[in-house]
Amino acid sequence: MKNIGIEGIEPPKRACDDERCPWHGHLSVRGKLLEGKVVSNRAKKMVVVEREYYHYIKKYMRYEKRRSKIHAYLPPCIDVEVGTKVIIGECRPLAKSVSFVVLGKKGE
Repeated sequence: MKNIGIEGIEPPKRACDDERCPWHGHLSVRGKLLEGKVVSNRAKKMVVVEREYYHYIKKYMRYEKRRSKIHAYLPPCIDVEVGTKVIIGECRPLAKSVSFVVLGKKGE
């Protein structure tokens, strides 16, 4: 298992032989790190992560809550279910809509 260079994220306990795994393969993680909740895991090796954030409205001097859904690659060594909070990291484009990879569960 290699060190991906991000502090505070525990590596998974299981091993895998996937080339697209940031822990056991050759996929490099660079760019943004985001937190979110898994809302769908029906696709093979992919999850949909929903993240909530606040957007400032200058005219009314208030914040509004917004949501966005991000497709992320799921390595086989990480087990997640719907409702699990995860940390995802930006990587090279893996598919048309997938440019993030799941790094681990939040709070482990």
